[in-house]
Amino acid sequence: MRVLIGGGSGFVGRELSRLLRDKGHEVTVVSRQPGPGKITWAELESSGLPPCEGAVNLAGENLMNPLRWWNESYKKDLFSSRIDTTKTLAQAIAASPSPPRSWVLLSGVACYKPSLTAQYTEDSEWTPFDLLSRLVKEWEASALLPENMSKTTKQVVIRPGAVLGRDGGAMKQMLLPFWLGLGGTLGSGSQPFPWIHVSDLAGIIAHTLESPAAADTPSASPQVFNGVAPALNTNYEFTKELGRVLRRPTIFPVPGFVLNSLMGSERAVVLVQGQKVIPKRTQETGFQYKYPDLTSALKQIVGS
Repeated sequence: MRVLIGGGSGFVGRELSRLLRDKGHEVTVVSRQPGPGKITWAELESSGLPPCEGAVNLAGENLMNPLRWWNESYKKDLFSSRIDTTKTLAQAIAASPSPPRSWVLLSGVACYKPSLTAQYTEDSEWTPFDLLSRLVKEWEASALLPENMSKTTKQVVIRPGAVLGRDGGAMKQMLLPFWLGLGGTLGSGSQPFPWIHVSDLAGIIAHTLESPAAADTPSASPQVFNGVAPALNTNYEFTKELGRVLRRPTIFPVPGFVLNSLMGSERAVVLVQGQKVIPKRTQETGFQYKYPDLTSALKQIVGS
């Protein structure tokens, strides 16, 4: 199978490319920079979609980029880097004489309203309530293909939680303070912390690409999968487990107001509030997690 990956040189993209190639698939990455095995976004717009059986979009400015101050220009980049690339791919798929069998978008769990009690599955109804949930709404809408394409192309949306892995994502910034014994809970610590190991997220994407579409039930609306581990953890449990695996104390909590002033409250909400997200449909497909719990995931990441 030939797979086209938008944003394939990022943290999740590298893991997905590696997994697909290991499985014998061919990968082409859409990137800002040209190179072997790559095409640029400009080439995609001018020359159209190269032949492929699957297309995935992972492109987007990093929400937790520590080098970017939270301001209007950064917010604009967060929206445009996701929505423009998704639209470009969706338009190329719609215009293609032989569109791919599967079109997969990664968005996020920010669509679900933070709550200490509510539990969200893929069937949970939601309406935008803040900046990041508005982003998810517009992002997912920009991926929609014309209705007449539902017979040829399966549309999939995967909503990941915090993606944990050794060489990128949330862990990259967390490990140093924890190694120094400066790690601690964020805010109250009681907030849910939906997470997934990067290998499992790549696995879910590959699983959806390789699964045949149900030919008898074409749907114009995408299949949604929650890209989270089945374990329901709080930020406190995550903090304590990371400290335990690293054999480091975790006694320095970071108050919510500090995170709000450092990161901007619209962005800090991801860390100080959270949602209990259940991967109900993901598990119903028969997908097998390699890292279903924090202990196995963190041991793999920190190598103990």
